[in-house]
Amino acid sequence: MAKTTKGRVTISANARESLALAKSVYTKHLADADKSVLLALDGLDWAVTGPKIDPCLAKHEEAETLSRKAEEAYRQRDASLAEIIEIVRASKNLLKGKYSKNPKALGDWGYQVDDTPPVKKPTP
Repeated sequence: MAKTTKGRVTISANARESLALAKSVYTKHLADADKSVLLALDGLDWAVTGPKIDPCLAKHEEAETLSRKAEEAYRQRDASLAEIIEIVRASKNLLKGKYSKNPKALGDWGYQVDDTPPVKKPTP
């Protein structure tokens, strides 16, 4: 004899899958009309929330598109960033050598110069 369970129902944490499920539930709710069991929900109303599904899905798709564009922009940025940081560091080193007696002169070049003495860490 087979044992019956109460049945586990999982709802995905994935936004796209959750929206697809919501759309499916809302479609069935609309098809059942006045006979829909979901009319008994207390404090929630599919007539209010249901119409928000498609705009929410559209915003999700827009966010996904922008995320892909952002990733591409970061890849393009990173292609040059290492070289730029390298030349900034090399320039700093050259300028520190040239202005070794007056390191504050590097401020004219846009560098932040901290001439306060380093704080010694107490020994335990």
